[in-house]
Amino acid sequence: MAIITIRNLDESVKTSLRIRAATHGLSMEEEARQILRAALQSPEQQGGNLAQRIRARIEPLGGVNLATMPRDPVRDPPSFQ
Repeated sequence: MAIITIRNLDESVKTSLRIRAATHGLSMEEEARQILRAALQSPEQQGGNLAQRIRARIEPLGGVNLATMPRDPVRDPPSFQ
């Protein structure tokens, strides 16, 4: 097993970790291990456009059906003569 030391951790982060660990009945070290494990097990979503990433987050929740906005016919371009 490897050992990792984290320096310059904000006191508020340490306090939040301590409270979260206590809530789960774990030590701070075990809570940190579980957080790191969970964060690294989920695949990173890089690339793709914003619409695809939004759709990937919304579809598991049932999706959203939005009404299609009516479009007006395209106007003729102005004449500057």
